[in-house]
Amino acid sequence: MIDLRSDTVTKPTEGMRRAMAGAAVGDDVFGEDPTVNRLEEYVAELLGKEAAIYCPSGTMTNQIGVHVSTGRGDEVLLHEDAHIFNYEAGAPALLSGVQVRPVLGEGGVVAPETLRAAVRPENDHFPRPKLLCLENTHNVAGGRIFPLGEFAAVAAEARSLGLKVHLDGARLFNAAVATGIPAREWCEHAGTVSVCSSKGLGAPVGSLLAGEEETIREARRARKAFGGGMRQAGVIAAASLYAFEHHVERLAEDYERAKRLAAGLGAAGYRVEPPETNIVLVQVEDAGEFLRALAGEGVLATPRSKGAVRLCTHLDVGDEEIDAAVEAVSRLAVHALER
Repeated sequence: MIDLRSDTVTKPTEGMRRAMAGAAVGDDVFGEDPTVNRLEEYVAELLGKEAAIYCPSGTMTNQIGVHVSTGRGDEVLLHEDAHIFNYEAGAPALLSGVQVRPVLGEGGVVAPETLRAAVRPENDHFPRPKLLCLENTHNVAGGRIFPLGEFAAVAAEARSLGLKVHLDGARLFNAAVATGIPAREWCEHAGTVSVCSSKGLGAPVGSLLAGEEETIREARRARKAFGGGMRQAGVIAAASLYAFEHHVERLAEDYERAKRLAAGLGAAGYRVEPPETNIVLVQVEDAGEFLRALAGEGVLATPRSKGAVRLCTHLDVGDEEIDAAVEAVSRLAVHALER
């Protein structure tokens, strides 16, 4: 079975397993796990931030980012298709007591003027706007990159309006490798940044939140309250450290395979959006029916909407698997024409 559902389905590489087996460990709640400490220092330096904290998931790092920048009853602004808004189980309201205000923007990009129009004035009737959350790359938009210039502009507008900025950078390194722009250049414009090691980088678990040292101290309290305090976490942190040290540049291979996949699907007659990174969106008549037929051909994918399907390349998918997936989808196209 060729699994193109997500870049989260990867298995640890042999090098990663060796790093996990040999990891030095300690009690991370006491700050005594040397592997966790090394990972946090490495990622903070990579992102140009003072400190970072290791957590079990990207949802947790995003929600801690929201929590440390807001108070109960405040308002968080973000794109209407943002992961934080749509796919994190209502956690901003549940965990931090904040209201979410979605705003429009093509391809996940929020424009300064759109943000300005959405920010409420000071009034006893209104929640106080406190935080802008941005996403790069943008999942729902098909791995679209938030251009650095536009990112910097809307972040500057947010600050001028008195908002803090959080970056959901679950796939930030996909944007960095695809553009050649270091991740830290986007991070300069955000107070807190969440990055994930268990997506394209291939670790089995783990995300980090980076920011100013004082902010990360508050983040440790939030992590504890949210149930994310871990003990001898170096065993899994070693996999994340290995991923950051060895698997960032290889993301370019996923992009080339996504382009090959998109080209093959286009040649088979499907309407395909040109991928910018490792996510391919395909327009179909009925996503559920298409996915069932595709699984019968030995390929797994996920629905994006009733009329669209997402296929995601990753380190466990090579050229042979891409060719086989194209052949499978092409067979479906032929069968559809024969009906």
